[in-house]
Amino acid sequence: MRTVIIVESHYGATAGVAEELARVARRHGDVEVVRVEDAGPDTVDGADLVLVGGPTHVHGMTWASTRRTADADAAERQGREPGIDAAGPGLRTWFHQVDRVHGTPSAAFDTRLDGPEHLTGRASLGISRRLRHHGFVEVAAPRSFLVDKENALLEGELGRAADWADSVFGSMPAVVH
Repeated sequence: MRTVIIVESHYGATAGVAEELARVARRHGDVEVVRVEDAGPDTVDGADLVLVGGPTHVHGMTWASTRRTADADAAERQGREPGIDAAGPGLRTWFHQVDRVHGTPSAAFDTRLDGPEHLTGRASLGISRRLRHHGFVEVAAPRSFLVDKENALLEGELGRAADWADSVFGSMPAVVH
């Protein structure tokens, strides 16, 4: 089984979730974790499962303006110059490049502030909607993993990510190569 994980991350929390998902996925076959800025329209070609995740900004998926703001904030916290993480496209741009696929299994995830969903929003809902629009078949409900106000994953969230990955793979039909 070949799993491709496309991830957008600015503070590292979403990338951390993607790496935990990849750790579980490696028990089932080959895994490729691809940062969205390195993903092309053909990155998911031949995948048996596609997982796509990103941070929640202003109640949904990132925009160019929210990526610039997040990058400037992350740069200040990390003591580096801004512009490193916001230079490439976000998930919205990547989805505009992706051709329609026919039935590739997929699932969406995000990171968001710990709080009521109606106040924080959920990028995974928009990611899920775009996956379905492009012909992917959703094999698990979108999942959020929670961060604190410093954008660090809350305790236990990596365990929740591993559990979610196990459930995603448990819902997959057997793939024979």
